Amino acid sequence: MTRFSGHHLVCFRGERTVFENLDFELADGGALVLRGPNGSGKSSLLRLMAGLARPLSGALAWDNEAVADDAEAHHRRLHYVGHADPVKPALTVAENLRFWAALRGDGAAVASAAVGRALDGFGIAHLADLPGRYLSAGQRRRVNLARVLASAAALWLLDEPATALDDSGVACLREAMATHRARGGMVVTSAHADPLLAGGRELDLSQFRAAS
Repeated sequence: MTRFSGHHLVCFRGERTVFENLDFELADGGALVLRGPNGSGKSSLLRLMAGLARPLSGALAWDNEAVADDAEAHHRRLHYVGHADPVKPALTVAENLRFWAALRGDGAAVASAAVGRALDGFGIAHLADLPGRYLSAGQRRRVNLARVLASAAALWLLDEPATALDDSGVACLREAMATHRARGGMVVTSAHADPLLAGGRELDLSQFRAAS
């Protein structure tokens, strides 16, 4: 069984310790919902998990192997979706998804089939030929989320993924995460209100606030 874990993590950002002594562990099909007030470190923890930043101390491991020992391999096994929706305005929706799939090294035939599934999965097939500059905020968010379906990755790291989504978009997101987990994938997501994930284990980052 695959395991992704963090042990004794300390995050230092903006000249302060955001959290300390934080542990987590995920296995196949697992989900972790990050909770806590603004500034508690939800986004920072997701960036540590994605390898976009390093902890001040502590370690992240994949199957007991340090993530830092092979950052490129870790990048290939995950999708990270942050607050920004970096849709290229001159490319169509389908072209954006093909571009992201190609960055991960997927072959053209595989990418084309996966892009079709991703468009359907987030209800944006009718937007396939629309340039990115014409998309609304909610549509850009759907396109950005659709890339997790356009290329396979075991670990999804989603920072407040429901932002700007309408009810239909939230339903698509729930279905995508449930299907990913049913296939053995892992999901970590931050949330202020509705956690989106049925059966996800919650991690309250306020419990790991550094002593003043």
